[in-house]
Amino acid sequence: MPSETAAPVADRGTDPNQSFASVFVTPPGGPTLHVRSYRPRSASALPVVCLPGLARTAADFHHLATALAADGAKPRHVLALDYRGHGQSKYDRNASNYTLFATLADLLAVLSEFKIASATFIGTSYGGLLAMMLAASRPAAIAGVVLNDIGPVIEQEGLLKLKLRIEGLAGKLATPRNFEEGAEILRWLLHADFPKLAPQDWIAFARRTWREHGGKLVPDFDPKVARLLNGAYLERPPPMWTEFDALARVPLMVIRGANSDLLASSTLNAMLARRSELTVAVVPDQGHAPLLTEPKLIRRIADFVASCDVAARL
Repeated sequence: MPSETAAPVADRGTDPNQSFASVFVTPPGGPTLHVRSYRPRSASALPVVCLPGLARTAADFHHLATALAADGAKPRHVLALDYRGHGQSKYDRNASNYTLFATLADLLAVLSEFKIASATFIGTSYGGLLAMMLAASRPAAIAGVVLNDIGPVIEQEGLLKLKLRIEGLAGKLATPRNFEEGAEILRWLLHADFPKLAPQDWIAFARRTWREHGGKLVPDFDPKVARLLNGAYLERPPPMWTEFDALARVPLMVIRGANSDLLASSTLNAMLARRSELTVAVVPDQGHAPLLTEPKLIRRIADFVASCDVAARL
């Protein structure tokens, strides 16, 4: 069984009155993983599993997870994963294990520990690729999917920018001395993609990007994860239409940042042509990847997640 902290742990940089339990799972042969568990007193709906981006953590889903767990009509158990080498999960001594296939095995171990047979998955970027791979390998586990700014075709230019951004956050830029300096670094890197963020939004973003360690700020991920974007994958990212088609039987929602350089509008149109029943939300004034913190967007996601409950019963 997963080991759980004795009391809920307040999220860094968010409302301390909203809390979650930190749960630790050790998959076979892998490092110990940290999972945020937002568990209401009574859950009357299918669980939701949140999968972050490549250099992101479970903290990105705090606002959304809190809202889904506290939904008055359908409170539900929500899990948000820290992949190996991210957040409070242990780093892998062998950086070559930072792969989608290893992450998929970790995800399956987490689902097994929590005895989750079926859930709705919300995947941001890398997490969306993971959800599509899960659909292809374990279709019964999928009740519905939200793909946040990712599709079966990834734009090479966007991948290159993502790699440079991750390397910058991992130390190739000046290391911030505090979260205010971190906010300025993020604003410098991402202002063109997120032109409408307020100063407090950038600080909250910084608190989800770095953590305090030894009296200084360090990235909240192992910098070695950037190796995933090296070599042939960066030059020729393989299309994943087979994995996308594995989602044909379940409800699907795609969120795209209007300024995204990773999910092209042409790819979104191709996805729509491939299956007519597809919920689409385009987020204005945001790029890769939409932050999932805006109340109206959270409400749309909650409505979609509720529709997955209905589809699962049919």
